[in-house]
Amino acid sequence: MSVWQGLLRKFGLAEANGRRAPLRVFVLDDDLQRHDWFAARFKSDQVDLAVEPARAIELLAANHYDAIFLDHDLLPEHYRNQQEPDDERTGYAVASWLADNAGRHSVARIVVHTRNADGAWRMVSLLRDAGLTAEHIPFPYLSQKIKNYWRR
Repeated sequence: MSVWQGLLRKFGLAEANGRRAPLRVFVLDDDLQRHDWFAARFKSDQVDLAVEPARAIELLAANHYDAIFLDHDLLPEHYRNQQEPDDERTGYAVASWLADNAGRHSVARIVVHTRNADGAWRMVSLLRDAGLTAEHIPFPYLSQKIKNYWRR
């Protein structure tokens, strides 16, 4: 896909034949109900889902995406009361991989949808420092943003 095509897809613009091109969407989240939620929001698009960082990185390395949604707190990390972050078992590991491979998904909009504001800030800062388009939108506010960004 060319950079121009990626930009058109990123902003949900129509193709020459008047139909919207399907988006390629990636989601990292340990909550399977959220997987269903994302699939419903992007029902006419291709959605790839992952529960753990290793699988997420595998999919991100093999494919190009228009939209990337990352959760921070993943099982079992989500249920621990730790003072120290376990970066390798959270969405931070995926954000770190994306930052190290910034050219691969340079046209993707990356949304960190965790309710963990501290974890989200670390991820978004890392991604932005690498030149990627990233923002934190807590999950409860995500539906409206998806409608605004991708006309869903």
